[in-house]
Amino acid sequence: MADKLEPVGRHDACFMPRSCHVTGDIRVHDVAFAGGELWVANTRFSCLATIGDEHSFVPRWRPPFVTALAPEDRCHLNGLAVVGGAVRYVTALGMTDHAGGWRDRKVDGGVVLEVPSGQVVADGLSMPHSPRWHDGRLWVLESGRGTLATVDLETGAVDTIVELPGFTRGLAFVGEYAFVGLSKVREHVFDGIPLGQRVDERVCGVWVVHLPRRQIVGFLRFEGGVEEIFEVLALPGIRYPEVVEPTADVVGGAFVIPDEALADVAR
Repeated sequence: MADKLEPVGRHDACFMPRSCHVTGDIRVHDVAFAGGELWVANTRFSCLATIGDEHSFVPRWRPPFVTALAPEDRCHLNGLAVVGGAVRYVTALGMTDHAGGWRDRKVDGGVVLEVPSGQVVADGLSMPHSPRWHDGRLWVLESGRGTLATVDLETGAVDTIVELPGFTRGLAFVGEYAFVGLSKVREHVFDGIPLGQRVDERVCGVWVVHLPRRQIVGFLRFEGGVEEIFEVLALPGIRYPEVVEPTADVVGGAFVIPDEALADVAR
């Protein structure tokens, strides 16, 4: 398919839709494959869930302080980190058990929790997002401070690697480099957080950090209509990919069949 897209000869990858699943309004945040299943941070129901054929979603785990399954966004569970093929860590904006309770402590109510024990790995964070496991360490974005940090699993200490000029959300790694998504702060929702006190103008884009030097080495800044980024994913070795929308004309004439069936395809 890549060879057939305009401009011809430029694309080196083509990602096409295969299936669609309706969850209802569960405010999905992080999404990841683990153990052969698709896991989501089901933020509205304050739980981790998997996606299957027969249900809107299947609840698999929720923090021990959340006492019931309810569409109330009780703790703003938003991020998940996969370690060794299993979901191991999550981030939440508060340890609260009532509707929207996390909003009362945006400045320092955030936590990183271990799955499945539910134990607190780190607390006192400002709106943490995007927990990721890389190079044997747990990384997290403390969004309310606009930072990239690591978490000491033994002590819970948070080591800030770099401060960035936006609401940090979305994190990917390639070797010694971290790619961090930045968003402009929505004042009516996020007023009072430390980031607003540190920088006058928040920006949106993707910033590149060289981890050994703890330095910003590049950035891609969006100047137009894009003001928020939630996730950043790296595609190593791919320079010119295409993501085909489900409604694109090309989808109607593109087919994937089992390898053993190719012998029967008319030439």
